[in-house]
Amino acid sequence: MLLYQFLLAAPQQADGGGGLLFTLLPLILIFAVFYFFIIRPQRKREQERQDMIEALVKNDKIVTAGGIHGEVTQIDDDSVLVKVDGNTKLRIQKSAIGEVLNKDKEKQKA
Repeated sequence: MLLYQFLLAAPQQADGGGGLLFTLLPLILIFAVFYFFIIRPQRKREQERQDMIEALVKNDKIVTAGGIHGEVTQIDDDSVLVKVDGNTKLRIQKSAIGEVLNKDKEKQKA
């Protein structure tokens, strides 16, 4: 009886080392999928947005994240002054800029 229990227990101990690899492999694959399909593209979009904001110059036409259209009249360190209509000017944070309109049109022409 003891020999029979010993023989049944032996293969379970030998399988333990390979089981760890097969346990961690799905977690590693899930992390790789998240990195290549979610994290990496998000970093790329954020870098492009940061470059767009840094390249902002006076008289650029912009749209804010809230949908306000205007023209940049002054640029400060962390904010811009936007001429909306006539003499109406708004000071907004650079992070609130959604897109630069005239830069996109130049890219489409080229």
